[in-house]
Amino acid sequence: MNIRPLQDRIIVERVEEETTTAGGIIIPDTVSKEKPQEGKVVAAGKGKVTPEGKVLPLDVKEGDRVLFGKYAGSEIKIDGKEYLIMREDDILGVVE
Repeated sequence: MNIRPLQDRIIVERVEEETTTAGGIIIPDTVSKEKPQEGKVVAAGKGKVTPEGKVLPLDVKEGDRVLFGKYAGSEIKIDGKEYLIMREDDILGVVE
C-alpha cells in the first residue's frame, strides 16, 4: 500500500467475523450480518500536533487489532481492497 495517513489518522482493514460459534454451531449466510467492528491497523500517522507544535505519538501501531464504533471512519478503496480511515479518537480499544 502506498499511502501514509496524516497526523492522528489510521487505516484499518476490517476483520471478518467467524461463521461458527464457540460451541460449534454454524451460522448460516442467510442471517443478516452487520459489518464487523473489529479490524487490523495497516497504517498509522505520526501523531497529533499540539498548538505548541509538539507531536503526541499514537497509542496504536501497525498490526494492532482494534475495536471501533459502528459508524466510525470513512470507507476508502485502495488497490481493490476496502479499508476504513479514521482518527485515533474513533478507536474504542485494542484487542490483546
